[in-house]
Amino acid sequence: MIAVLKRLASIRLTLLWMALLAIGAALNYDNPVDTPVWVLVAPLALLGINLLAAIITNARINRRGGLLIFHVALLMIVILAAIGRLTHMEAHIEMVDGMGFTPERLINVRQGPLHSGKLDQVHFIQGPYTIEYRPGMMRGLTHSQVLVPDGAGGWERKVVGDDRPLILEGYRFYTTFNKGFAAVLTWMPDGGEAQTGTIHMPSYPLFEFRQANRWTPVEGGEQIKFWLQLETGIDPEGYWVLDARKSQASLVLRTGGQRVELQPGETVRLERGVLRYDGLSSWMGYKLYYDPTLQWLFLTAMLSVLGLAIHFWKKFANHPWPQPTSNRKDAGHASSDTRTAVIDKGRMV
Repeated sequence: MIAVLKRLASIRLTLLWMALLAIGAALNYDNPVDTPVWVLVAPLALLGINLLAAIITNARINRRGGLLIFHVALLMIVILAAIGRLTHMEAHIEMVDGMGFTPERLINVRQGPLHSGKLDQVHFIQGPYTIEYRPGMMRGLTHSQVLVPDGAGGWERKVVGDDRPLILEGYRFYTTFNKGFAAVLTWMPDGGEAQTGTIHMPSYPLFEFRQANRWTPVEGGEQIKFWLQLETGIDPEGYWVLDARKSQASLVLRTGGQRVELQPGETVRLERGVLRYDGLSSWMGYKLYYDPTLQWLFLTAMLSVLGLAIHFWKKFANHPWPQPTSNRKDAGHASSDTRTAVIDKGRMV
């Protein structure tokens, strides 16, 4: 049994499994949808077996307290990283001002085969946001306001940013560069009930001159093309703040050979109903991230640092630093005194 464990603890296997892990990390870069999670989990599992065998069979590890703590913590990190990949979840969502979160709106969803979070218990409502820009269109801080349940039947206001996540049920929501405007429309079909919704325009100000989209009524008919004419106070050469509450826009639509420009509240008669432009809104893009091992990874990382600190403390305590020698001037005087003593002694003889 020990012979088998020594083979599993081989440093050559360590290098091989690390190479496989590097390949897996390269394949998993930027989270492509078609890459299975096992390209990372399998090398991590092999590294864990290799490390466990080394801890059991290597006396230089298991007989030194500090090194033992370090390697056990390292083994825990490998295990937690594998568990994290199996249980993680990543996704994106676009939230319109005033809209509540629903899991059905998530896009680009990626999750491990063992993911079992409580996403259905996540509730918040998107509010307005502001984004600071520096000269040269350099994006600064994002302040996205959201309302979350306060546990007493009311709502609590929080501010989310690129580095200030909204954390609910272990899920982390980060703002992204992907945000923009939306046209709020009410469609009143002939003989049917009115329906209100939003048409999202491309990200702003990245696509400042392409604020267009299209929509076809569910009743059929010709496709409607929309274009927003925005006034946001944008200043590419100075400091400015993007705030949808201080922005205005008229809506241009084309359908059936006609072109109509609408102001908020105005309507237009179309082929199978009436369309009303209710006004301008905004949407914010979020990145959702879930990994239940993050806190444990931090604790085990601190434990590994503690193990190394203990190991080197004992090492330096057993082998103290050499005492500092005298400076050259003192050494030169000592050498002269010694030579004089020798000469005097010679004369005496």
